[in-house]
Amino acid sequence: MVGMQVGTQNTAVPWAALDHTALGLPATTDLPSPQALDALVHAAAGVAYLKWFEYQLAAAMHAELVEPFEDEDRRELDAFTRCAATIATTMSITQGAARTLLTDAVALRDRLPLVAECLRDGVVTPHHIRTIVSRTELVEGQCYAALVDADIARALRRAGSWSPARMEAMVDTMVDRRDPDAVRARREKAKRNREFTVEIGRDGLATATDTRPAEDIVALHASVTRLAAQVCPKDTRSKAARASDAHYALITQTGFGCNCDRPITDCRYKSVDVEKFAANSPRILIHLVTDTTTLTGPVPAPENERVCRSPQHLPRPDLAVDTSASVTTEPSAAEPVASEPAAAETVAPETVAQGTVATEPVASETAAAPSVSPDRVDVSADRDAAASDAAVDHTRGCEEPVGLDFVDGVGFLPGIGIISGAHVRDLAADPHTVIRPLGDGTDTPLPATQPSNPYRPSAALDAYVRARDLFCTWPGCNRPARDGDLDHITEYDHTHPEKGGRTSATGLGAKCRFHHLLKTFADFVDDQYPDPTDPSRLIRTIAIPDGRTVLGPAFTGHDVHPGLDAIVFGDPPDTPTPRRATPGLTERRRPAPRTEQKHARRRQERNRNRFRRVIPPDNTPPPF
Repeated sequence: MVGMQVGTQNTAVPWAALDHTALGLPATTDLPSPQALDALVHAAAGVAYLKWFEYQLAAAMHAELVEPFEDEDRRELDAFTRCAATIATTMSITQGAARTLLTDAVALRDRLPLVAECLRDGVVTPHHIRTIVSRTELVEGQCYAALVDADIARALRRAGSWSPARMEAMVDTMVDRRDPDAVRARREKAKRNREFTVEIGRDGLATATDTRPAEDIVALHASVTRLAAQVCPKDTRSKAARASDAHYALITQTGFGCNCDRPITDCRYKSVDVEKFAANSPRILIHLVTDTTTLTGPVPAPENERVCRSPQHLPRPDLAVDTSASVTTEPSAAEPVASEPAAAETVAPETVAQGTVATEPVASETAAAPSVSPDRVDVSADRDAAASDAAVDHTRGCEEPVGLDFVDGVGFLPGIGIISGAHVRDLAADPHTVIRPLGDGTDTPLPATQPSNPYRPSAALDAYVRARDLFCTWPGCNRPARDGDLDHITEYDHTHPEKGGRTSATGLGAKCRFHHLLKTFADFVDDQYPDPTDPSRLIRTIAIPDGRTVLGPAFTGHDVHPGLDAIVFGDPPDTPTPRRATPGLTERRRPAPRTEQKHARRRQERNRNRFRRVIPPDNTPPPF
């Protein structure tokens, strides 16, 4: 086989022959783990830059080969198809992959130039770009598209980590708050077009697709997962295969059972009566978090938000304006709408799986907040931008109306993500939905712990932490906070409660079971403390075993539900739990149990990390 260089001149140099030092890479990959991690981080930024460069080249090809003809090209194999085929053939990729590359490149160039700069600078990774491009397609051609681009770019440049689920939630929040009318229209159209389809596959298998409202699918998934768990540890199927069998059993009302090779007398899961199981199972709760103002409906948008003001658009012909300023100086959101400081624990349809997989909305349990803010990405930056914009309002940007006459809130549905305010109100109107306000709308602090046990958080604090964190707070994790554990960041000292972590909003964080166990039993040390510049928000860090510190999530429930800032909790009780008397021992005793000593070492490490970052140390005293 003969290789051939692409292009008119054979000037390409193999990457392996390039000077690694000039690229900032080590000369060898045989490195100690701390240096290997440094190189990995640098290489990831390099991959992001190369992907940006690839998009730039694809966009240049589109400008040369497609744009001059796209308005009048009616050929079946039009200019776009031929350009994509050229890329696909050269790079040995599928036609679909080449079309996606071209589409994303044009979107980054025309619709999301500031997001493209984030990719160039290594702020966002390439695998997040497809999410951002696909979830902003509906703002294409809209006058406020540049504002959505600025909103997303500003969020990406905030310090912190991103998981795919947090990225989706952030992008959906930005789009929904800029385009509430279109979101509502799309939802109504989608409801009318729901369908059930079957596609015959290979080897005698087929795929069924049921398109239904998000809350129905969440309830169905919970029912299937619950039934699929009714097997013993010796079941040989994968979790996905068990779920498929459980789904079929629920639909057809046939039996479901464990497929282990043990006799029925040794395995009580050999045969599960689906109808009896559904009748005896607890009801399925679907928790939805929203603001109280979202329940009352959209509110009029401020006047200065009803026109575009984007400096990316041409200025009015009668004014000579310098449009080279960065869009980041523009206000990307309306000012928060004032309302009474109340928080609501809101709607969650609940499903009863009895015989069928029909869903019945019943109850909800979550936290929510008062004021609706179209964007909480950077409050101080927004205010400064708004002040700057007010000063030059008469000379900046275009004056086209953006159609944003009303500002609406959103809701967060665990397992699904962001849903529109209209969707929230549909669920709230269901007679089986229970709306639980979090707090009474006053400044009275809510209880932080259960009266009988200072270790256990109160129901209000539990709902608040899960609404605030949205997902597991470990970097990169997608598991919803509602499905995880509440972890004491500083380990709770059951023997001496006054010395251990406190059960408070600052002291608790949501973690999935895996990362909770990893923090507890491995050498990872997490920390969490109020942001000195904005005490209502938290800074989270994870110290990995080699000492490197990784920042926690950049996008939290405060960005979705600004009213969470108004919820306060009282201090946990200072009265320690009486210590049990221990009988006299003749064996020599340790100064403290192993667990207590481990927790003390972790508290000391957190304090050392905080001193290095000029952050006040944990106020819990060490045991020695």
